[in-house]
Amino acid sequence: MLWRAIDVMQSFFSAFRKTPIAVAALAVAFSSITPVEAQQRRQGGGIPIVRDAEIEALVRDYARPIFQAAGLGKANIEIVLVNDSRFNAFVLGRRVFINTGALMQAETPNEIIGVLAHETGHLAGHHQERLREQLDRAKNMSVVSTLLGIGAMAAGAASKNGDVARAGGGIIAGGNELIMRNLLSYQRSEEMAADRSAIDYLNATGQSAKGMLTTFRRFQTALSLSGARVDPYRVSHPMPRDRIQNLETLARASPNFDKKDSPELQRRHDMMRAKIATFTQGAVTASRMFRSQPKGEAANYADALGTYLNGSPTAALGKVDSLIKAEPQNAYYRELRGDVLMKANKPAEAAEAYSKAISLDGAKSTTLRMNYAKAMIAIGKPASLEKAVSSLVDAIDEDRENPAAYDLLAQAYAQMGELPESELSTAEGHFYRGKIQDAKIFAGRAQLKMKPGSPSWLRAQDIINFRQPKKS
Repeated sequence: MLWRAIDVMQSFFSAFRKTPIAVAALAVAFSSITPVEAQQRRQGGGIPIVRDAEIEALVRDYARPIFQAAGLGKANIEIVLVNDSRFNAFVLGRRVFINTGALMQAETPNEIIGVLAHETGHLAGHHQERLREQLDRAKNMSVVSTLLGIGAMAAGAASKNGDVARAGGGIIAGGNELIMRNLLSYQRSEEMAADRSAIDYLNATGQSAKGMLTTFRRFQTALSLSGARVDPYRVSHPMPRDRIQNLETLARASPNFDKKDSPELQRRHDMMRAKIATFTQGAVTASRMFRSQPKGEAANYADALGTYLNGSPTAALGKVDSLIKAEPQNAYYRELRGDVLMKANKPAEAAEAYSKAISLDGAKSTTLRMNYAKAMIAIGKPASLEKAVSSLVDAIDEDRENPAAYDLLAQAYAQMGELPESELSTAEGHFYRGKIQDAKIFAGRAQLKMKPGSPSWLRAQDIINFRQPKKS
């Protein structure tokens, strides 16, 4: 990760070594978090995922041409937002995770596009798979080194030769140290390869690499201010200074180097930053961010969001309606209107606002459909509950691993009196949160009330029979 002192191999080596190795790995650039660690954190709820229709649509627009340039346009790569204030991004499987902190701190779209280009380089280069191969090789080497050291120590003990015994300990420590350095060197080479690939993708899409250099310079400044003394051979990423030197010539050689983001893209970026700042750090932070344009659209958006979060619904509704008057085709202003009306306990009016947002949303967000369903559930009438179920089923068809959608579906089915389907939806929600045992319990309860062999019965059986993969 970018600003967390980690060594991706540290936990791995702890299982194989007898003598500790002091590791001070400060990763100071775009990174790929250990796949195993990320998967465990995601399944265990350790990665705080953010769902937001507006932000997701914008980041997908940033990524789409990059994916196309890398030959991944049809790879169904998902972009996941992580609620974390640090500037960081990483890949796991076919997903790119990006922190809200990175989105908020980046002042231009180009900076985030550079981040996405780098992470795409990891995906296109199959770096995760190669890292796993390196890990397996390192594990075997570590075991051999440890066995040789133990053998030498045992021989020394048997012959009462202290020098031989101490040499055995040195073999263990020295062998593991060499293995660790080789792995870190390999990771640094992969990071540099991803940087170069990012430049290629940016050139292919007619975009500037200046944002990448801006980000590296930010890291270099932060590292200098921290006063940290970092051994460049004991980190998993190249130092920011080295990355800047390696990339600046290539970046400046591009005819796109001084090309700026379009005004519309910059506007959407500013609106995103306003939203993230308001939700994560408060309206005061957002107002400071846009103090040069205190009456601009982003500042007004932050003001409306802040009033929705901490003010009266009536005041918030007035500010949102002013935004809508200025831009009636903005789906996300309509969404915010629905949020305000839900807070004011006016679900019927909120449903109308969400419905309008859905009709204006070119990205076809499942989040908006979930919001609409939530309002229809709150209305609580048979017809509205049926509409809620229909909306949620459509959303789940496109976003099958969304636990919150299953929670709402369970609630709608429960209010309709369809308890088996409610329990199955609850089981699905637990399943996609990684709470497998709870999922099995609810699936079993649902199945007892279902017709054997029916689609729902079979899905419940799938959950009951599911076996978690063994940890490597």
